[in-house]
Amino acid sequence: MNHWIIAPVILPALLAPVIGFVMRYDIRLARIASLAGAVALLAIALGLVVQAAGGETQVYRLGDWPAPFGIVLVLDRLSALMVLLTALLGLLVLAHATATGWDDRGRHFHALFQFQLMGISGAFLTGDVFNLFVFFEILLIASYGLMIHGGGRDRMRAGLQYVVINLAGSTLFLFALGVLYASTGTLNIADLALRLQDIPLEDAALVRVAMMLLLIVFAVKAALFPVQFWLPGAYSNAPAPVAALFAIMTKVGAYSIIRIHTTVFGPGIEATDGLAFDWLFPAALITIAIGAAGVLGARRLMPLIAFAVLGSMGTLMLAVSVFAPAAMTAGLYYLVHSTFAAAALFLVADLVMAQRDGNDGLSTRAAIAQNGLMAALFFGAAIAMAGMPPLSGFLGKLLVMDALRAPGVIGWAWAAILVGSLVTIVGFARAGSVLFWKSTSLAPAPETGDAPLHQIERNAAGTAQVMPVLAMLGLLAALALFAGPLAGYLEATTGQLFDRAGYVAAVLGTNGGV
Repeated sequence: MNHWIIAPVILPALLAPVIGFVMRYDIRLARIASLAGAVALLAIALGLVVQAAGGETQVYRLGDWPAPFGIVLVLDRLSALMVLLTALLGLLVLAHATATGWDDRGRHFHALFQFQLMGISGAFLTGDVFNLFVFFEILLIASYGLMIHGGGRDRMRAGLQYVVINLAGSTLFLFALGVLYASTGTLNIADLALRLQDIPLEDAALVRVAMMLLLIVFAVKAALFPVQFWLPGAYSNAPAPVAALFAIMTKVGAYSIIRIHTTVFGPGIEATDGLAFDWLFPAALITIAIGAAGVLGARRLMPLIAFAVLGSMGTLMLAVSVFAPAAMTAGLYYLVHSTFAAAALFLVADLVMAQRDGNDGLSTRAAIAQNGLMAALFFGAAIAMAGMPPLSGFLGKLLVMDALRAPGVIGWAWAAILVGSLVTIVGFARAGSVLFWKSTSLAPAPETGDAPLHQIERNAAGTAQVMPVLAMLGLLAALALFAGPLAGYLEATTGQLFDRAGYVAAVLGTNGGV
C-alpha cells in the first residue's frame, strides 16, 4: 500500500496536539511548527497529484482490512486535486495570519488550524460515507473555534448561528446514514455503487429518501438555497484569514455532492437517476440571484464578499447539477478558481480594514496610507470573482456556459450567470469607488472618526502581509494562462470520476459486475 495517501490526515492530526499542549504559550514556536507543517502538507499533496496523474485509483486500507469491511482512503485525480487545493490555500492563509498577527489573538489558533486541515483533507480522501461524516465533524469542530477567534459580540452571535445550523445538518446526516444502511447494508462508496444497481425501482423508496437527505446535508455545507442563510453572517463576522480558509469549506459540500451523487446515485442508477438535477438546478439559480442581490445591497465590505462567495457557489452548482462530463470539467475549473478568488478578497479586506481602524463600512472616509496598492489588489480580486477578463473567472464562466447548452437548461443558466455577473460587477465597482476613489485626502477627517494619521501609517501593510494576496492573484492569472493544460487534466479527472466500474474494481478488488 502507498502510505503517503494517509499522510495528509496523519500529519496535521499529530501536529495539532503538539502545538496545542506544548507550544500554546510560545507563539514563535507555534508559528514555526504550523508553517513547517503546512509546507510539508503542500509537498505531500504535490506528490499525491503526481502519483494520481497516471490515472490509477489507489486505495489505502487501514489495518489492511479489505473493503467494504474496513476503513479505506481512496486517491484518484479528483481527491488529489482537492487535497492540493487545500494545502496551497492553507499555507497562504497561514502566512497571512502570521504576518498580520491574527494568530496571536488566541492561544489555540494554530492547533485549530491544523485540525481544520486534517478534517478537510480526510473528507476529500475517505472512501466511505460514514467516515465522511466523521471528517465533517472534525473540520466543523475546528471551524467553531476559528470562527470565534478574537472574540466580540457580533462574532459570538454569528458563531452561535453557525453552530446551530451545522449541528442540525450533522443530525440530518446521521438520519441519512441510518436510512442508507438500512436499505443497502453498507456505507462504503464503492459497495454502495455496486449494490444500488441491483435494487429495482419499485423497492427503492428508502434509497431515494436517503439520497435526498444526503443532498440536503451537502447543500447545507455548500450553502445552497434554501439553506444558504448561515453563510453571509458566518463569513462576514469571522476573522478575515479564517473566512479566507472557509473558502474551501463550501467546496467540501460541493465535492461531496460530486463524489456521492456521481459514483453512488449518479447516471445509470435507475432508482435515483435525475432526482439530484430536479432539486440542484433551480436551487443553484436562486443562489446566484441571492448572491448577486446581496453584493449589490451590501453596506459593509465583509458581507459583500460573503454574498459574492454565495453567488459563486450557485454558478459552480449549476455546472455540477447536470452530472455530465463536459459540465463537470467546467465546474471543477470554476471550483479551483472561485476558491482562490474568494480567499484573495477576504485577505485584501483584512489589509484594508487594518488601515481603516478595523472598520469595513462602505462609506467615504479619509484615504488610507496605501490607497493605490490596496485599490489595485481589491480590483484584481474583484475582477476575478465577478468573471471579467483577463483572469480565470472569465474563462471559468465561459466554460460553464458552453457546457450548459441543452434545451431547457441554456436559457435559465445563461440568464442567471450573465445577469448575476453584471449585478456583481456593479456591486464591486460601487464598493471600490467608495473605498478608494472617493477618498479625497490622506489627512484624517475628525468628523468621520478616522484614526490619526500616525495610527494609519503604523497599520500600513508590509511585504510579508501583501505577499499571500499577490500569490493568490498570481495563481488566478496562472489558471488563465495555463487553462489548456489544466483543462486537459480536469477532463481526465472527470473521465475517472464517471468511471464507476474502475472505482469499484480498485476499492473492492473485483469488477463486481459493474
